[in-house]
Amino acid sequence: MPDRTYQPLYELTRGRVVESIHYGALAISDASGNLIAWVGDPHTRTYLRSTAKPFQALPFIEAGGHTHFSFSPAEIALICASHTGTDAHAELVASLQARLGLSESALQCGVHPPYDEATAKRLAAAGTAPHANRHNCSGKHTGMLAHALFKNAPLETYLEPEHPIQQAILTAFAEMCGLPPAEIDLGIDGCSAPNFCAPLAHAAAALARLAGPDDLPAGRAAACHTITAAMLAHPEMVSGPGTFDTDLMQATQGRILTKGGAEGYQGICLLPGARGPGSPALGIALKIADGDRRGWARPAATLALLTELGALTETEQAALAAYGPRRSITNWRGLEVGEARPCFTLERA
Repeated sequence: MPDRTYQPLYELTRGRVVESIHYGALAISDASGNLIAWVGDPHTRTYLRSTAKPFQALPFIEAGGHTHFSFSPAEIALICASHTGTDAHAELVASLQARLGLSESALQCGVHPPYDEATAKRLAAAGTAPHANRHNCSGKHTGMLAHALFKNAPLETYLEPEHPIQQAILTAFAEMCGLPPAEIDLGIDGCSAPNFCAPLAHAAAALARLAGPDDLPAGRAAACHTITAAMLAHPEMVSGPGTFDTDLMQATQGRILTKGGAEGYQGICLLPGARGPGSPALGIALKIADGDRRGWARPAATLALLTELGALTETEQAALAAYGPRRSITNWRGLEVGEARPCFTLERA
């Protein structure tokens, strides 16, 4: 195994010289928990952040809460989402809350301006203050409240780690990772919900099981299929127009599910057959060590990796070329002064 936790994943040049490097690590696992390939230390422990959202919805779906409350596939996608706060997102959250008998004030996620730039500018120009339903995690929080309603559990404390639904989420996530719950470190996410720190290889195995759950118990497998089908059918609800997650899922038309998280985390599910007939489900967990504030390294590394794995056609690569894997660096006059490009080599089992 590599000695260093993080290794170079993405570099920026100026002229012929490498000027800066983003370090990171990634792991690729199958649904049996086998480590297939890696860069850096695949056992690096780090928070999934919003990549955990499908797993946070899992016990609610497995228990039948979505059927009880008549969730549509778009609403299931929304409770797994980091949406960009468009009108379509906010309206669907509000309509779901109305059907559940909830109000927006029940959300404990906080408030931030919509991530969708056009929406944020329009609301600011109109003097409309941001509100909780525009928060990127409002769907997840509405789903957690629905879970609490379904279980007749308290609503006011739904984010406490000891709350029954948070305990159910932790147990389900640990099982998907193949770890005891005690080995999952907990932290508090940006939206105030508990979040999970796990080794990349185990997180990748959880993503592979989400993509290919047929060896799991029947109820768990059905819930995984429900979640992935909803997210793949409604990628615009999972993120939003002009975002990497939405564009990648739309381009690959149901073969690849992707869910990013804060601080440079990316989770990818390759569904069975994604790389050709008979190819197994795989999960990929990728972390950019510095958080990827510019937002270039994570999509570019993901595309380079998917291309190397044979998971993208030439047409799909062309459709996603705005994200990389290579891109020109220009200055304020528009002169090309360098290149940004992936710089890693997969190690394979």
